[in-house]
Amino acid sequence: MILKIFDKKIDEKNNDQDLIKIISLFIHAAKIDEDYTEKEKKIIINFIKKFLTNKRDENSILKLIRESEEKEKNSNQILEYTKEVKKMDLNFKTAVIETLWEIILSDKKSVAYESNLMRRICGLLYVPDRLSGEIKSKILNKKD
Repeated sequence: MILKIFDKKIDEKNNDQDLIKIISLFIHAAKIDEDYTEKEKKIIINFIKKFLTNKRDENSILKLIRESEEKEKNSNQILEYTKEVKKMDLNFKTAVIETLWEIILSDKKSVAYESNLMRRICGLLYVPDRLSGEIKSKILNKKD
């Protein structure tokens, strides 16, 4: 079992595929401003490390990221990426939204495309706009 949040046991290969979809969502958010940075990649790596139950070395984590980058490059639908997250509890959804905002605000600004993406993702995940706004404010205040 890879993600602590998953309470169902599935084989590692399928679990990796679910994780790849989530990472692809992060990469999509990072690329939406056409500037996918190392800082954003580090935020993604930190999320992966936080939710992996079986510890992996840096190379296997980077391999997951490369597979996710390829998946994101070959898809243009966020619906595919949000499907697994949608099944999770509010705590996990909140962690995903927080990570997305950290990625988006890593350059200390949010452009219209990024804000629009977050509204769409929150709608797909059934996360209230108010919660998303609170998370965004918390991250902006943390950066000061």
